[in-house]
Amino acid sequence: MSAERFSYTPSRPRRPFLRGCLIMVLVLGGVFVLLGVVSRMDGFFFLRGEKVGVLTISGLIIDSEATIEQLKKFARDDSVKAIVVRLNTPGGGVGPSQEIHEEVRKIRGKKVILASMGALAASGGYYIACGADKIFANPGTITGSIGVLMKFLNVKDLIEKIGVKGFVVKSGSFKDTGSPIREMSPEERKLLQSVIDNVHSQFVNAVAEGRNLPRDAVLAIADGRILSGEQAKELGLIDALGNLEDAVAEAGKMAKIEGEPRVVTLPKKKFSFLDLLREEAKSIIDEKLTQTQIRLDYLAQ
Repeated sequence: MSAERFSYTPSRPRRPFLRGCLIMVLVLGGVFVLLGVVSRMDGFFFLRGEKVGVLTISGLIIDSEATIEQLKKFARDDSVKAIVVRLNTPGGGVGPSQEIHEEVRKIRGKKVILASMGALAASGGYYIACGADKIFANPGTITGSIGVLMKFLNVKDLIEKIGVKGFVVKSGSFKDTGSPIREMSPEERKLLQSVIDNVHSQFVNAVAEGRNLPRDAVLAIADGRILSGEQAKELGLIDALGNLEDAVAEAGKMAKIEGEPRVVTLPKKKFSFLDLLREEAKSIIDEKLTQTQIRLDYLAQ
């Protein structure tokens, strides 16, 4: 008999534990990706139907770009039937306040848009609110402060004491108006007052038009005074006393939404560490620059 030859090839050991771990990692990764997508959509995809968009403006108003972009997104979304602008701000720069107010007015002709005041919605905050269809405030909300201001710092006496002298070469007599190293001349003060009076008049006109009030009635209280929500309602500066939920319910009713409105907000912009550093550096530079520049503010003091 011929000897049969047998060959033996060792089989690779099976590793079900490692395979199971790999599958688990892939599944969990897919779940996290899905959750990330859902969080970014913030309900805009899954919450189909008629909605009320809520946009919050808080803190000092120094820029209008992000707020206007959010307002436009709500305006373009056909499922968002009404918008509520939630205000918690003492006001801020004249330019940004006017730009947001103008965007609110544009939307007002296309969709229902209401303003809801939190603890504070004064000066530039009220300027924005008066462009809306209706204004809600709490009884104790601080609002009003219809006025304009410019701030100047003069260190002339201080630098003289420490032996420092400042020199300016300028092309015209008003080019360094507001300089901190010298006294302001009567002509400069008169010029700045005329600018403030003009911008103040713009504020008064915006309130009179937005609130459908006689201009003289607005002018009588446009001296920078703050008002409570109750006082503002008595003067016709707001429409109703109520919180954010009341404003949302009214917005839904005005937009003829059946049942309870679905409230949606836009996702906040995601910042990387480098973005945060860049924004911080920009804010510091802007703050230092504005200390030496003339700036108009709709700001409650």
